[in-house]
Amino acid sequence: MLTTLLGSKEEALSSIRYNYKHGFSGFAAMLTESQANAIAELPDVLSIRPNRAYKVHTTRSWDYLGLHYNQSKGLLHDSKLGEDVIIGVVDTGIWPESLSFSDAGLGPIPTRWKGICQTGVGFSASNCSRKIIGARWYNNDLNSKDLQGEYLSARDSNGHGTHTASTAAGVLVKNVSVHGLAAGAARGGAPRARLAIYKACWGSNGSCSDAAVLKAIDDAIHDGVDVLSLSIGGNGYPEASLNAVAKGVSLVFAGGNDGPVTHTVENALPWVVTVAASTIDRSFPTRITLGNDQVLVGQGINYLTEQEIFVRLFDGQSCDVDSLNNTDVAGSIVICHPNDVTSWNPRSDLITSIENVITANGVGIIYAQYTNNLLFVVEVCNNAGVICAIVDFEVANQIIKYHDIIISTNSTSPMVKVSQTKDVVGPSVLSPKIASFSSRGPSVDFPELLKPDIAAPGVTILAAKGSAYGFDTGTSMACPHVSGIIALLKSLHPYWSPAAIKSALVTTASITNEHGWPIEAEGIPRKLADPFDFGGGNVNPNRAADPGLIFDIDPKDYLKYFNCSIGIQDACDSTKPLYYLNLPSISIPNLKTTVTISRTVTNVGSTDAAYEAVLESPVGVKMVVEPPVLIFNATHTVQTFKVEFTATVKLQGDYTFGSLTWYDKEDHRVRIPIATRIVIQDFFADAS
Repeated sequence: MLTTLLGSKEEALSSIRYNYKHGFSGFAAMLTESQANAIAELPDVLSIRPNRAYKVHTTRSWDYLGLHYNQSKGLLHDSKLGEDVIIGVVDTGIWPESLSFSDAGLGPIPTRWKGICQTGVGFSASNCSRKIIGARWYNNDLNSKDLQGEYLSARDSNGHGTHTASTAAGVLVKNVSVHGLAAGAARGGAPRARLAIYKACWGSNGSCSDAAVLKAIDDAIHDGVDVLSLSIGGNGYPEASLNAVAKGVSLVFAGGNDGPVTHTVENALPWVVTVAASTIDRSFPTRITLGNDQVLVGQGINYLTEQEIFVRLFDGQSCDVDSLNNTDVAGSIVICHPNDVTSWNPRSDLITSIENVITANGVGIIYAQYTNNLLFVVEVCNNAGVICAIVDFEVANQIIKYHDIIISTNSTSPMVKVSQTKDVVGPSVLSPKIASFSSRGPSVDFPELLKPDIAAPGVTILAAKGSAYGFDTGTSMACPHVSGIIALLKSLHPYWSPAAIKSALVTTASITNEHGWPIEAEGIPRKLADPFDFGGGNVNPNRAADPGLIFDIDPKDYLKYFNCSIGIQDACDSTKPLYYLNLPSISIPNLKTTVTISRTVTNVGSTDAAYEAVLESPVGVKMVVEPPVLIFNATHTVQTFKVEFTATVKLQGDYTFGSLTWYDKEDHRVRIPIATRIVIQDFFADAS
């Protein structure tokens, strides 16, 4: 073929770069564009495509956040990869044999470590190492039903704990993928940090009892962890968590997966870091080809090559049992779509629809939904031998139109082919966005506390599961990203308090994407993100390493604001609103006339510095800051400023948002997110 094209066998041989014969029949050759076009016209050539160069990348989220493994400067380098920081993980346990937990190259266990390696079923003392330096498990309050299929040990049968632990602190593991998707090197945020495992969650659903979690936090305080990562729901476990913070432990919690509904954020306490979930710059496009050669694109995680053929297309409507009670489903790919979009709940209905199609002997499913970031769910289709794709309602409508036209002519059957998924990374994928499932503020219990605090990658994250690697999605995945970053910050700034580290994260977070556009929050409908979606914004680790100013808090100050409301002895001193606490955010849910709030900042940047305030007032509110300029030097490292909020209208309103940002000449931007609600009458039900 090449000899005919190029004129001689010698030129043909010199143009060839690779021959392929095992995976497919073909070759790679150096050709001009006209020569390539000529070969493409030959009857024996199925397809041609240009050779493209792609950069080597990790399983993506850490590079996406700017923490490149081989960087010669920046937080990851300066912190020595989080060396010897101890991250405690309260979760479903760990699979110690995973390559992500190798202790090769690590030094002795830090002498301050006081923990134990508790043995049990399938977990011996040898499963602890210089990487997994401790393990405990808690089952005293469980019944036999909770323990079905479980290991009575710190070994992880669920997979969730292994995933979160490897995300926070897994070592570099090369050549990882999910059947070729998301190929690269897997690692955690702090690869040289140590892990202490606290198995307080059990069963296939990962059930975590308050009693077990509280005991885990209690033990972690004793054992000497520096960071405690809790990808679990709850109220922040104030009884134990405040004491942990008082002893210098940073606690990081998942914010919950009940978004986009407001007032759903969990673990809303001022001394912990509450994390929302965002997307990264990776997508999984999946080609859907109709019988009329129309090509549409959905999303999927398909790696079944034998299923990539044209088969009959069946309209399954809502894909409930009644809709699929038809022999035509067998051998078909089923398009599932609701009759009423507003009642469609992808969180549960996607799984149910997949099960119904499989039961009806369908070979695939195309599922219509609004954006809900549940792509990882369809990975189960591969195990069942069916092929799945998710589309939006516009694409679904194109498929249904084609189906109905073919059916109306009675000439043939509608046909469809769903191809293998390809992954795409980089600036062509709009990111970050706040995931639709990520729980939103304000906090029901403490509306004067702006929550969540920060957003981090939590959508289709690849990390260790058992001895393999897999995708998972949720604020559970976002939480260990922040835990890993805090480990790096603690290594770089060992004397910073948990409040100082939290301040650094919140005030340096990004509120725009790499194009400079405002970050979106997915949901119904999609909108621009606000502080109740992402707190300070999407986490920016390298900026957090050098925040310029920090808002620090003496742990004793937390007790002045709760009026016995959190079950802690001595937390009954005051009824002052929480917005007076020296937090790196402000939420005023009951602004009637004027409220003045003070904040104190500590300079951690250059000794001589001047910061100028830039205000973005919430709609309907006038903001004044005094003084408008903060001057720091060797003798004045701490400054206090006041912010006056005045309602400019008299109404029973809703929350509006703004910010206060302090700028210096060294590119520090210290941004405080602000939420205010103007009211006339307290405790007015917004239930119109």
